[in-house]
Amino acid sequence: MSCEDPRAYLLGIEGMALLRAFTGEFDRDFVEARIAEIRRVLADEELADAAVEVDRLDAVAGYRLWSKTYDRPNSAFDLDEPLVRGIIDSLPVGVALDAACGTGRHARFLAERGHRVLGVDGSPDMLARARASVPRGEFLLGDLHRLPVADAEVDLVVCALALTHVPALAPVIAEFARVLRPGGHLVISDVHPERVARGSIPSVRDAEGRPARVSTHHHLIGDYLRAALPVGLRVLRCEEPSAPTGEPSEPTPPTSAFGEVGPWDLWPWCLADMVPEAARAAVAGVPALVVWHFRLAES
Repeated sequence: MSCEDPRAYLLGIEGMALLRAFTGEFDRDFVEARIAEIRRVLADEELADAAVEVDRLDAVAGYRLWSKTYDRPNSAFDLDEPLVRGIIDSLPVGVALDAACGTGRHARFLAERGHRVLGVDGSPDMLARARASVPRGEFLLGDLHRLPVADAEVDLVVCALALTHVPALAPVIAEFARVLRPGGHLVISDVHPERVARGSIPSVRDAEGRPARVSTHHHLIGDYLRAALPVGLRVLRCEEPSAPTGEPSEPTPPTSAFGEVGPWDLWPWCLADMVPEAARAAVAGVPALVVWHFRLAES
């Protein structure tokens, strides 16, 4: 259980913005505006009373709850799909494993491109939706640490937006290498560690409506390399796409209070809207995802 206090998020965003100002990205007026906004955050009584107790759920429990709404529009999908699918289009057709396949969004694309598709996920609810979406695929219940796939059985492994939910990358990436044929390809998309640090963690509500987040881990970019290189995977490509940002608007004139805090389900995004100038500065140029393309050595 953790305490999510909106003041903690707002002050964190202000602090990130001020650090960028300290290194020369913004002027004195910007700094003074941030300090004045921090005073407003600390003085706001509604913010002081708005903290929420939030449970942490493992991936299986979290995705079971999330499965009903997982296919709703998602900006992460908009970022990873063009890159992941572009890489897939450059590869020969073969046997493809969609690891942590979820509801089958990449499995569907792989099947459309002519691959024989295997899908593995730890959530029966997600798998049920994947089977309905991709009837030509074979979908298996399993754990990323112990894939129900034979050694050297597949030509391609795709794993999208899932590895932030495992505590350590090395055992899982070793499993990917085990099931790949020599010369096979591994394509990973994941939430960038900089965005995890800024609160990009999936939110769900349990059966009683209590707020919870899916357990998410902060993997450094180097952690992927330290897991992949010892098992024979070599980097062919790495991309760090950023989410598009709107044009800077005029600073919001300060008021005595911020007004009503938005619904917890939309935190931290609606909280960022309360301090738009600081939020833009805190995330400007910060990658949203990391996308990897590895190839397993021939021998």
